[in-house]
Amino acid sequence: MEKLRDYAQIVAEARRGQLVFPTSVNAALQLQQALADPDCHVEDAIRKVLAEPVLAARAVALANSAVFSRLGGPVVTSARGAVVRVGYRNLYSLAAAMVVRQFGARIRHPQLRYQADQLWQHCAHVASLSHLLARHLTRVDPDTALFAGIMHEVGGFYLLSRADDMPGLLEDPDARIGALHEIVTRELLSKLLVPEPVAAAIGSLRGGAISVPPGGLRDTLLLAKRLAPLRSPLPLADDTVLARTAAVDAYLAGNTLIDEILLESAEEARSMSAALLV
Repeated sequence: MEKLRDYAQIVAEARRGQLVFPTSVNAALQLQQALADPDCHVEDAIRKVLAEPVLAARAVALANSAVFSRLGGPVVTSARGAVVRVGYRNLYSLAAAMVVRQFGARIRHPQLRYQADQLWQHCAHVASLSHLLARHLTRVDPDTALFAGIMHEVGGFYLLSRADDMPGLLEDPDARIGALHEIVTRELLSKLLVPEPVAAAIGSLRGGAISVPPGGLRDTLLLAKRLAPLRSPLPLADDTVLARTAAVDAYLAGNTLIDEILLESAEEARSMSAALLV
């Protein structure tokens, strides 16, 4: 009964638009809002990046990752150089990564904190792999795929943070926890101003199956989750269902294109994942 009351409380908060964001993400949220403005000047973006040291450091790291330095050029050593190299859209993704990460950063319970760390590593790998798969295989916009990969488990992070105050919330999950996850995710994506095509792709992941051959943003995310070296630690994640079907297994078995993408892009995935681990 206590767990049902917790479920009902979170659902009510979500439907009233009262999900609470950590105060530590204000700088990242301000940067997101600024970058969403088509009239945002590069100097404004740089000032907002410099207002958050962690964000500035991650922007420089991303600019120097294999994905953005593959065309050559000097090592980026400043926030200004990072903004110019990665562009507004990827800077927006970094700001979103900080927002998502902070939900887990405030957790006190050791086991829940460990799960949050594991979930973040999973998301970072999914984001980097989504970027690579979009570029080489599914032919969707790589920057959009990167952003979607970062955001796809925002609901899971929020539930982990609430479980810190509601012991047992995620223990012995039943069908209701999946519905709760979907409701919370939908509200968070709305509050974070995630574009509808991205929100729709994320909303369709749970219980979804990869098309063969894969195509579109949803398939890009699902395939990245299948190929990610770390699985989601959440008990509500049905990765096994969505990623392992006979058709997908047959498609991946001996698929030289997939093998080449993973082999040739391994360093890109590692460097981008490290840059996103804020």
